[in-house]
This record gives sequence, structure tokens and C-alpha cells, in this order.
Amino acid sequence: MKYLIFGLGNIGPEYHKTRHNIGFTILDALSEASNIAFKPKRLASVAEYKYKSRHFILVKPSTYMNLSGKAVNYWIQKTKTPIENILILVDDLALPFGHIRIRGKGADGGHNGLRNINETLGRNDYARLRFGIGSSFNQGQQVDYVLSEWDIEEKKQLPERLQVANDAIRSFGTIGIQRTMTLFNNNKPSDI
Repeated sequence: MKYLIFGLGNIGPEYHKTRHNIGFTILDALSEASNIAFKPKRLASVAEYKYKSRHFILVKPSTYMNLSGKAVNYWIQKTKTPIENILILVDDLALPFGHIRIRGKGADGGHNGLRNINETLGRNDYARLRFGIGSSFNQGQQVDYVLSEWDIEEKKQLPERLQVANDAIRSFGTIGIQRTMTLFNNNKPSDI
């Protein structure tokens, strides 16, 4: 079985450790823990990961967040992966830091990356894992907040939350979306 896992983010060192790049960060943590490496490919950096006879293709689009649909569409077509085996990893302002919400389909929720994917694919019936980044910013400061680095407390908790997100990716590929939603949608940092 083949699965395409897209971690959304922006390329470039200025974005590397920002909240908005959590999709990249999750996949980087998985590749590091699994001793695999990303290689530059068309429209993305790509790594391949095998787990319990499942083949995961990890994709970090290089098209920038707002044009994520171009890379997603290309890799779906190239790998001929069915839509039910696609998972998109994104940040979510509406969720408290570290909370995870997985859905099998849905609207973009104001997320520009998801909006572009929905427009490009002409559908929204693909799975997504939303990783909460919180909303501790003043009015008019959303862009600065999203494009800033984690605070000290968040940095302490981030490794454990990345592990949970990676467990959810493996679960998605091995036991399916419904059971994965049941297991992970109420999972939150224990010390918040």
C-alpha cells in the first residue's frame, strides 16, 4: 500500500522554524527518527519511508504555502495515489498549541495552503492533520505570529507533539482514517 503525506510549509531559512512550517517540521522529525533523507525533486523535497509493509512518500512542496496545490496535484498524478491515501499536514490557529485534529475531508478553514489545494484539485475529500499553533497574538498581528518561531514553553513540548503527529501518520497508513481520528483527535499536550 502506498501513501502520500504532504507537509505544508514555505521554503527558505527565514521560515525554517516558524509555526506556519509545522508540516515541514513534522516530516523532518519523522525522517530524522527513521534515518531517511529528503532529496530535491520536481516541485518538492521527497523522502520514502517504509513501515509495516506500507510505503509512505513524504513530500515537502517547494512551491510556497499559497501554491501548494501545484505540487500536491503533480505528486498525486505522478505516483497514481488514490485520494483516500493522501494526508496533508498543516498548522491551525483555531487549535491550542500541540492539539491535533484529523479529518477525512472539509473546507479550508481559512488556510491558504488548503484553499489552493482545494481549488487545484477541484475537491476537498482528502485527509488532513491540523496541528494547533494557538492564537496568542494581538489584533492585526496574525501574520507576524504565524511566521514567528515557537516560544520557550512550546519549544520544550514540541518534540513530544511531533512524535504524536508522526504516530498519527503511521496510524493513518496502517489502521485507516476512522480509527486514527478516534485515537488522536482528543490527544493534547499533557501539561498544558
